[in-house]
Amino acid sequence: MASPARRFTRYAWGVLACTLAVILWGAFVRASGSGAGCGNHWPLCNGEVVPRVPGLQTLIEFGHRASSGLAMLLVVGLVLGARRAFPARHPARRAAAWSGVLILVEALIGAGLVLLEYVADDTRVARGYWVAGHLLNTFLLVAALALTAWWAHDGRAPRWRGNGGLAAALLAAGAGVLLVGVSGAVTALGDTLFPVATLAEGKALTFSPSAHVFVRLRIWHPLLAVGVGIGVALAALLAARRRPTSLVRRLAAALVVLWLAQLLLGAVNVALLAPIGLQLAHLLLSDAIWIALVVLAAAALADSPSP
Repeated sequence: MASPARRFTRYAWGVLACTLAVILWGAFVRASGSGAGCGNHWPLCNGEVVPRVPGLQTLIEFGHRASSGLAMLLVVGLVLGARRAFPARHPARRAAAWSGVLILVEALIGAGLVLLEYVADDTRVARGYWVAGHLLNTFLLVAALALTAWWAHDGRAPRWRGNGGLAAALLAAGAGVLLVGVSGAVTALGDTLFPVATLAEGKALTFSPSAHVFVRLRIWHPLLAVGVGIGVALAALLAARRRPTSLVRRLAAALVVLWLAQLLLGAVNVALLAPIGLQLAHLLLSDAIWIALVVLAAAALADSPSP
């Protein structure tokens, strides 16, 4: 029979997987233009607990709200389970507590987007700031969930000093990934609000002096992705050299491979004018890169070498 810590670890990875599914569903809500499916009502949907005779957009938005509520309940279970499975100062227990805080903030940001009507075809610049904040909080939530699962399995807290600049390199790589994520979220919003029929039309619109700021930002996302990708690869190489365990080396290699795959997928996404399916795959790969980097940092900065 599995120990309580092992059962909790499996549960934590399951919560992370469910949360990723909710994130992808939220991206589908935005990409399909269904963000106003429940009107400007929250937490009700068009003034009702369960909408009667809903249209397709209402079903899509209501499904996302229902799945988000389920994710919140799962995270509550994670917080309570961590308190039972681990002592007060255990890193998994702390990460679980942060997961609880961040999913609450996630719900509040989602409510703000709906109540302020930053959904569907709204093109106000302020929507970009809300989308950026939403992305940042989502990535922090994913990091907290991943660390909860990892530390439940590993249990070694990070050591921030005396690692020859490795912590600084990994933190810089993390900041870069967040920056690319924000630019990608705003770029995806621009693709949804200002679709084009051909690459030539997209290029002309991007460089037009009268183009919306969401469109003009398109050019920066691939440039940032390439530049940050180089920094992430260097940080992964440094981690593999400073902590040359098989685990750290495998994580570093996986991180570089994922980033190269993301660059390739991004190029295909641009060439095919950002179809919804590729947008979701691009987002999922971004989450995978972020999780790989977070777990790599936790393994490489652990206060003792891996067995």
